[in-house]
Amino acid sequence: MNTVYSSIKGLGFYVPDTIVTNDDLTQYMDTSDAWIQERTGIKQRRFFTYGKETNASMAAAASRQALDRAGLVPKDVELIVYATLSPDYYFPGSAFLMQRELELEGIAVIDIRQQCSGFVYGLSIADQFIKTGMYKTVLVVGSEIQSTLMDKTTEGRNVAVIFGDGAGAAVVQATTDPEHRILSTHLHADGRYAEELYLKDPGSSRPDHFITADTATAGGSSVVMNGNAVFKHAVVRFMEVINEGLTANGYQATDLSLLVPHQANIRISGYIQQQMNLPDEKVFNNIQKYGNTTAASIPIALTEAYEQGRIQSGDLVCLAAFGSGFTWASALIKW
Repeated sequence: MNTVYSSIKGLGFYVPDTIVTNDDLTQYMDTSDAWIQERTGIKQRRFFTYGKETNASMAAAASRQALDRAGLVPKDVELIVYATLSPDYYFPGSAFLMQRELELEGIAVIDIRQQCSGFVYGLSIADQFIKTGMYKTVLVVGSEIQSTLMDKTTEGRNVAVIFGDGAGAAVVQATTDPEHRILSTHLHADGRYAEELYLKDPGSSRPDHFITADTATAGGSSVVMNGNAVFKHAVVRFMEVINEGLTANGYQATDLSLLVPHQANIRISGYIQQQMNLPDEKVFNNIQKYGNTTAASIPIALTEAYEQGRIQSGDLVCLAAFGSGFTWASALIKW
């Protein structure tokens, strides 16, 4: 009996039309294009348009593109794994809303909250379900609307300049081909550092209603980030989890065809590239155009890399992420 594996059969992404440059942000806060680029590498990002786009509608658009490229239709999907930290509703999750938009009533959906590692976690979940034989076609999505979460004032600029909106999707299918498949995924978390990067409110563990006039003005509804702590942990965990995937499959960094890191900060990606001694052509970055789109970051970057011919059949591709939680993860793929 042939062993069942999983492989990525189609990729897609969607970003809003509204481009917000660094100069545009100077209307709201004391900042500059040079200041933002020096610290993050970001030149612009996309913001959604209220009434035109939702978290779920962007995910649906990315999913339709991925399905079309896989030669499939929505009815072929048996499971949706949906990663976001910015759902349309407090509950139910946006996976239900995208399911409704794709007219897939009745199939299973899973919402996950792994922030920047969300897509890799979702890919791992899909991989496990496929390898057990429970499902043959899984849609993995990362989608974020973060422009409404940011404090767009000088006080909140260290966070607000970083994040953007968008969605990415991958169709994962069963295969018996051992040469073109997801080789392994590696997932980690450490909740000791939860408050180093978090959004406190709205939260259920409050007296009375979790949204009150007091909580709305107390500052808990703004994103809090200890940038130094995040950076220090990220550069260590990125290296660990990339090497974990390589070692588990008998590879070295020199064997990589392409590293697609989560687009958090160009300095983090640059540090990893330097430590692993990887040339520019083996690392894909698009944070300059889209900022940090959290769960959507890797599928957007992966899709663009594929569209640009940076990924070919037989290539060894590594996806790696680090984010709030703290959470970190990697996936090693033989394309």
